[in-house]
Amino acid sequence: MTNNPFLARFRPYIPASVLNMRELSIFPLIVGVILGIIFGASSLYLVLKTGLTVSASIPVAVISITLFRLLSKFGMRDATILENNVVQTAGSAGESIAFGVGVTMPAILILGFDLEFWRVMLVAIMGGLLGILMMIPLRRALIKEQHGILKYPEGTACAEVLKAGASAESRAVAREHSDTVIKEDDSALHGGKIIAIGFGIGFMYNVLMQVFSFWKGEPGKEFSDNTLRGGSIALENNPALLGVGYIIGPYIAGIMMAGGVLSYLVLIPMIKFFGSGLVEPLAPELSKTISEMGPGQLRGAYILYIGAGAVAMGGMISLARSLPTIWSGLKSGIADLRGGGTDAEGASLPRTDQDISMKWVVAGVLALIAAIMLFPQLGLSVFSNPIVSLLGALLIIILGFLFVTVSSRLTGEVGSSSNPISGMTVATLLITCLVFLLLGWTQSDPYFVTALSIGGIVCIAASNGGTTSQDLKTGFLVGSTPRKQQIAILVGALGSALVLGPLLLLLNNNETYYQKVDAASPVAAIHVTEDKLFRQNGQLQAEKVGSGKYKDADTNTYRVWQNTDPQEGQVGKYFVDTQGKPVY
Repeated sequence: MTNNPFLARFRPYIPASVLNMRELSIFPLIVGVILGIIFGASSLYLVLKTGLTVSASIPVAVISITLFRLLSKFGMRDATILENNVVQTAGSAGESIAFGVGVTMPAILILGFDLEFWRVMLVAIMGGLLGILMMIPLRRALIKEQHGILKYPEGTACAEVLKAGASAESRAVAREHSDTVIKEDDSALHGGKIIAIGFGIGFMYNVLMQVFSFWKGEPGKEFSDNTLRGGSIALENNPALLGVGYIIGPYIAGIMMAGGVLSYLVLIPMIKFFGSGLVEPLAPELSKTISEMGPGQLRGAYILYIGAGAVAMGGMISLARSLPTIWSGLKSGIADLRGGGTDAEGASLPRTDQDISMKWVVAGVLALIAAIMLFPQLGLSVFSNPIVSLLGALLIIILGFLFVTVSSRLTGEVGSSSNPISGMTVATLLITCLVFLLLGWTQSDPYFVTALSIGGIVCIAASNGGTTSQDLKTGFLVGSTPRKQQIAILVGALGSALVLGPLLLLLNNNETYYQKVDAASPVAAIHVTEDKLFRQNGQLQAEKVGSGKYKDADTNTYRVWQNTDPQEGQVGKYFVDTQGKPVY
């Protein structure tokens, strides 16, 4: 029994006693999958271009309400609030998968490997489904037991949007079963007007800032004096972040601001002060010395790794402190494995507290891990190297569950927009590479692809775990059935993953530009011997010019050289002819 006073007073919009309201219907599910693919595609392009995405739940919910309300004018029935929630749940998966795919898979290209169709597809599918399945046992502990403590900003805002746009049928059912819902209903209508006003203000603000350039989007000042050299102050003028800050409150917002102050006014100036005397680049930076780098470059080269370590350690501390709460939530799952349909005390679960059976969750996780160990494209095939396969699977399970838990909790504290998925990904890669280094697995082929596959799967799992927790929070507030939501987001994730993989390949092929090596550059004078050429699966890699103005004029096949030494010229991937001369 929980001692949470917020939970004791809570009543969902649609009570648990309502058993006959439409929810997981075919048409809303299809609409959700389609919207998820659309938002996933746009998010993939956005993350490749800017490194950022925006939570899709609220836009999908607004589109769903508008679409079904419009269709009702032509004789079709309006969607219930639970059906609209299914639409936004299925539609939200695409954005989180797009982020994971967009920030991890291009690294394979940068390292010189091919961006294979099946590799990208499998990473997207495995990571997306694993994140959802690993979040399911945590639902009661994080969504229910921590109600009112973990805010889940986007999930809470999405629930208000759904209430404001609830159909007449949904309002009638809610009013029939609870007198307090009448006040909540009126409050939701008032809140809907406020949301519309806020949307309009935010839209006009962004138009004036981005289209007409009335003011800077990120004004800032970089300090150049000796007392704080390298330090900087900047402001991101984003109305969405202002709204998130209002929901999460001053305490969590203050913690986030403190992290920015520590990074830009303490750590970066310290790195600049102590490292300015170095005459050579300090790893992991390869081309510039610290004295030549600005605050943004110092952040990417050094602060990002400090942050990744902080995220990993904070995640482990948070996980340890949350173990009693998580264990209480897992008790019902263990009871489900034994009997099913009851809680830890054997009582029947209400509709609003029913998850997918733990038997199916465990079976699903094991099936996905088995698939990861079978497909050779991920570099984890048990037939190629059983030890690497088993260790990789173990890392995915341990790091996946760790960062799904951390992501789900942090999403509740700071929201999806501020969830440090990139830090979790870097931490995963650092831990994986450290293990590989200790075991002597340092060859680029095949261990680079193996490490990136592990990092990609864990990244997408963590991203989708956070999104799933937001969706389940929305469902908790409006009175949805968790099991049906979980089915919806599994279907949505699978549909989006099947499309986003090919889309990434298409964007890469269309947006890849080939530039001929300048005859005056240091690279042009280098003779690349065969031992320096890039190998994939033990074979020398052969490629042709795939796009751009040289595609039709040059049909030659080239070998690949991945230059990592800045003294030999600009670091990057080069095409080398049969004489060992870099051409592109």
